[in-house]
Amino acid sequence: MDRWRELELFVHIAELGSLTRAAEAAGLSTAAASRHLATLEQRLSARLVERNTRRLYLTEVGQEFYRRSKNILGEMQEAESAVNATVLNPVGDLRVTSSLSFAMRHIAPLLPEYNRRFPNVNVHVITANRYYDLIDNGIDLAVRTREYESDSNLTVRRLAETRRILAASPGYLHRHGTPRTIDELANHRLLLYTYSNRYDELRFSRADEVRVLPVKGVLEANDGQVLCAAAREGLGILVQPKYIIYDDIVAGRLVPVLDDWDLPRLTINLAYPHRQYLPAKTRTFIDFMVEHFRKMDFDRKWAN
Repeated sequence: MDRWRELELFVHIAELGSLTRAAEAAGLSTAAASRHLATLEQRLSARLVERNTRRLYLTEVGQEFYRRSKNILGEMQEAESAVNATVLNPVGDLRVTSSLSFAMRHIAPLLPEYNRRFPNVNVHVITANRYYDLIDNGIDLAVRTREYESDSNLTVRRLAETRRILAASPGYLHRHGTPRTIDELANHRLLLYTYSNRYDELRFSRADEVRVLPVKGVLEANDGQVLCAAAREGLGILVQPKYIIYDDIVAGRLVPVLDDWDLPRLTINLAYPHRQYLPAKTRTFIDFMVEHFRKMDFDRKWAN
């Protein structure tokens, strides 16, 4: 019997005044309860209980030990209840990291509804276009958009797949023409995202055909919002994931270019540290995001 069970048994003995009833409450035989009580007294080198033919009663030392044991068990129950509440009821600070583009389009607009559902969770959004070490930086959840997730220490929940496409404003295409072939891109002004894999080359594929084009940008930036703003103003042809420029395409502010070719696609994942028991605040936010993405049918919109 471990020490917690010994304390529970002793408290039962003190409160019930009977070894037999204490044994029943602890799910033990009377003989086993008697042995455990003797072991406890031997370990403490103190007599806790006086026995006679009619009843049990606590010694002075036993009364003090009962008081402290009762407090300890109460605090343990409160601690367990607090943990269970945290697991079952979302509460506390939730630290989420993503790119600025994703946070602006797909986290910030959802927070009012999430807060309405889970008012006891405070969401802290950390925007960065580089990936944090989640454990070292105390991050609960990360949105990662990449060709593949290489960190095997993380659990990953898929949100959607997105194409990377080329697009430009109608004004730019009117002034400079629309490229019809990959080779014609050499005559155009390109806007490139420097944190993408091999941003200085574009790897196109179509059916069994593959073309690799070395490129240099008239504008190179480490944030997609900078490239989008420049593209809308007619600076050149940008290369961005479709989830970032989808609304601009639907609104006609940007027009896809060479859309019959594919660039390497990206998967948008929710990543979080391996844990046997996921806190409710993290679990509810994951489920909330997955539900929203499914409802909006982003997988179909961005992958086609």
